[in-house]
Amino acid sequence: MAGMDLGVGSPAARIERAEVVIVGARVAGAATAAHLARSGHDVVMLDRADFPSDTISTHVIARSGMVQLDRLGVIDELVKRGTPPLRRVEFSSGLGLLSRDLKDRYGIDFLLAPRRYVLDDVLQGAALAAGARLRTGVSVDEVVRDSTGRVVGVRGHDESGPVEVLGRHVVGADGLNSRVARSVAAPLTVERESSGAAQYAYLAGEWEAIEYYLTDGVFAGVFPTNAAEACVWVITSESVARRYRREHLGADGAFAALLEEHVPELAARVRPRSQSTPVRGMLRMPNHFRRPYGPGWSLVGDAGYHRDAITGHGISDAVRDAELLADSLDSSLRCPPMEASALAAYELARDRMAAPIFETTVALAALPDQETFVGLQRGLAAQIDVMAEELFRRPLPRTSGALLTTTTPERQPAVSGATT
Repeated sequence: MAGMDLGVGSPAARIERAEVVIVGARVAGAATAAHLARSGHDVVMLDRADFPSDTISTHVIARSGMVQLDRLGVIDELVKRGTPPLRRVEFSSGLGLLSRDLKDRYGIDFLLAPRRYVLDDVLQGAALAAGARLRTGVSVDEVVRDSTGRVVGVRGHDESGPVEVLGRHVVGADGLNSRVARSVAAPLTVERESSGAAQYAYLAGEWEAIEYYLTDGVFAGVFPTNAAEACVWVITSESVARRYRREHLGADGAFAALLEEHVPELAARVRPRSQSTPVRGMLRMPNHFRRPYGPGWSLVGDAGYHRDAITGHGISDAVRDAELLADSLDSSLRCPPMEASALAAYELARDRMAAPIFETTVALAALPDQETFVGLQRGLAAQIDVMAEELFRRPLPRTSGALLTTTTPERQPAVSGATT
């Protein structure tokens, strides 16, 4: 059985307790914590990182995700932090140039592409303001189980030594390589080919619109973001990305060559001195679902569901699933006999809502001919609108009167001394 059995706790470990222990405090974890804390639950988030900090992400947010951020009450704070509202989308391909201004639908008339050190910080602030706690510098090693096999906490370490954080429920929001998912042996329920590669860098310049460029076998684009910069990205097959890296002396050379050879109109606007970061990305992007729950545990965000970056829907998926999970957990925590049925309902809702865009993502990641690709993109836009409407019309999550504010209380590094 994965994980470690627990009697009363390991004598050498400092122990902390909470009703819900969330492993991972970025988008999925922080959004889940905000919803649960606003519903009156005692929540602690654990993360090995210090914040604010960056992570691999091209970070554009679709209209469906914007609806969720609006429900969390954080859009104004993101704009206040210097995230530019994006009201125009341009799509250039061999079939011509399409340009459109975003219409006001479901209370959203612009999109955002905030840097992750901004977005994660704002979502954590919302969770902390609602009463959740954040422990940084904590690396989780495994789940802890009781004598029946139920997950009742996590075991890990910080710079001071071993720690255990015990609770009624553990949420794995710790990303694609989730330690929680591995520790509970969460099985894959759907798995498709992983063939795509995404590479990106940040560049200064005049960037006013979301831009997409499609050529044969290459999809590239521009997402204007904080600090008067843009995330400029290129998606190819994994084999093409690896070939360019071999032929052009690493990631930066490969990135420049891809732009120059396949998207010259974008390359002409990119100057080496304007690049503020090295090229980052993933050379293999899995497409799969995991079973997201079991006795005493659940998964959210990339820990439970991952798709290729070509549709740019990862953050939008994460904030959607955070609300779905929080709703189910709220019900099961209030009525423990409901746990299995409530979490099964979460999986069903997640899979139903994710499936259309997942299938479109897999089809786009194969980089079909341009006419097929553009047709799939039109279908994607329709699918996002359908999801945005459903999310907009959902009843708001239960609240316990917690203030819906993004004021950030003091954060606490590492796990404090033992509590009971």
